[in-house]
Amino acid sequence: MKKFLFFTLITVFSAGTMFAQKKVLKDAKRALDSNNLEEARTLIKQAINHPETANDPETWKLYGDIGNKAFDNERMNQMLDKPSNEKVMYEGLLESYYPYVKADSLGQIPDEKGKVRNKVRKDIASILKANQPYYINAGVYFNDQKNYAKASECFEIYWTIPNLPMFEENKDEFVLDSTYQIIKYYAIITAIQADDHERAIELIQRAVEEQPFIENSAYRESDLYELLASEYLQVGDSTKFMEILYVGAEKFPESKYFIPNLINIYIRQGDHEKAMEYLDKAIANDPSNACDLNSVKAALLVERKNYADAEAEYNKALAQDPNCERALEGLAVNYILQAQDLKEKTATMTDRQQQIENDKKTLEFYQKALPLLEEYTELLRARNAGESEINSALLKLRNVYYNLSLLGVDKSKELQEVEAELNINQ
Repeated sequence: MKKFLFFTLITVFSAGTMFAQKKVLKDAKRALDSNNLEEARTLIKQAINHPETANDPETWKLYGDIGNKAFDNERMNQMLDKPSNEKVMYEGLLESYYPYVKADSLGQIPDEKGKVRNKVRKDIASILKANQPYYINAGVYFNDQKNYAKASECFEIYWTIPNLPMFEENKDEFVLDSTYQIIKYYAIITAIQADDHERAIELIQRAVEEQPFIENSAYRESDLYELLASEYLQVGDSTKFMEILYVGAEKFPESKYFIPNLINIYIRQGDHEKAMEYLDKAIANDPSNACDLNSVKAALLVERKNYADAEAEYNKALAQDPNCERALEGLAVNYILQAQDLKEKTATMTDRQQQIENDKKTLEFYQKALPLLEEYTELLRARNAGESEINSALLKLRNVYYNLSLLGVDKSKELQEVEAELNINQ
């Protein structure tokens, strides 16, 4: 008897609790209908946190309706040229989305007979489809307020809505055009601006995986891979950074990001063979960039003391651009290094005739270097280069003037002028 009474009390108590929670939902609905949104919010938050109503699709549908009503109120004021509050409008729009998605997912749970009776889907789908374009406006608003996290969230929602399960059978109702592709980019960029790099990586990966890429005026497909590589660098994941560089180099050989970065990495690592491999690819893909690419290749050849091949690469760069500063300086240094090598060999010789021959070759190297350095220095002055850059060129000129004078070509006047400019006391 006592056990029966105990279970009866539990049953009555549960029924009473459920009745109380149903009343909370009715009161929240009544407050919503009366446009008392703050009261409606207070009541619905009780319902979504109570076990009797937390898993009811209608609870979450009502929660979404409250945010949507806030949005609709302010949007109507705008349409009627009445005072409106954009913050309230777009906060309401954002507030409505997640509860609507939650309500739909709960509505898809089969009942005890294994049947799905989603009574909220039709209404929610209609609202979200109508509201989708306004998430762009919301993103722009939050971006202007420098609230980049919310801006990114809104842009991502616009991007996500057509892919929700509720639209699986009628996705073609959405216009997935260049604007749609651009909004993906905005979602990514604002996540980066918010310093949420992990989220930015997730968004970029999602954008990369979604095909086809739609051509647009804001960015190219290769830009996504560049951003992904950059974000991996930001979070310190060098392995992933290199992986994306490899993928990008294969997928977008014409890009000036992936192969040049790989070249720089291999040069820093001292792996000149790999650097040369990618340099040759870069030169083949971008022959118009000889000034940079051929000059870099030449510099690597100089490090190997392969002066003849280096000279050929520098000359290719100068043939395309006679004012290529990297090639002018590099070729001059190429000659200076050969002159220095010969001087060192000559100093160890006892054969006077061979010394004379070597001195002639040494003189030729310095004479070849001189006009290149003089032209390079003038180009630096013409573009108002920094003092350190000009001084570096002047020091090379000083070296050449000095050695030419030693070899019988009087450059004492030029040497004095350069030393005076460098403020060097003889």
